[in-house]
Amino acid sequence: MATAQPEWLHFDGSPFEEERFRNVWLLALATYGVGDIVTTITIAYFSRVHVEANPVVNLSIDLFGGGGFLAMKLLVLYACLGVSIWAGRLEDDRLLFYGPPIFLAIVGTIITGVNLGLLLS
Repeated sequence: MATAQPEWLHFDGSPFEEERFRNVWLLALATYGVGDIVTTITIAYFSRVHVEANPVVNLSIDLFGGGGFLAMKLLVLYACLGVSIWAGRLEDDRLLFYGPPIFLAIVGTIITGVNLGLLLS
């Protein structure tokens, strides 16, 4: 027995492509999700020379450990995903559909690069 998907959960009748949506979110997850998380955890827990400079990240790690940091990252990812789906599917807004994952990918790339530079110095 097949169940009907909610209208916002598929790309039928949408001006956007499912493959492009998937690719831009995979890029955001690779840079902001994996690259930034791995390098930040490496600096916060294993570097004797460097400390975390972001006060929000530092506070979340101090209060809740690595789980607090990961929860904060997931909250940002889910908020951006929500904006992307809401704006793109319900409002047909191309900028808000692709903007959040592109923004996360840019931020993730910059932070990962800075963290790698610190770790390799």
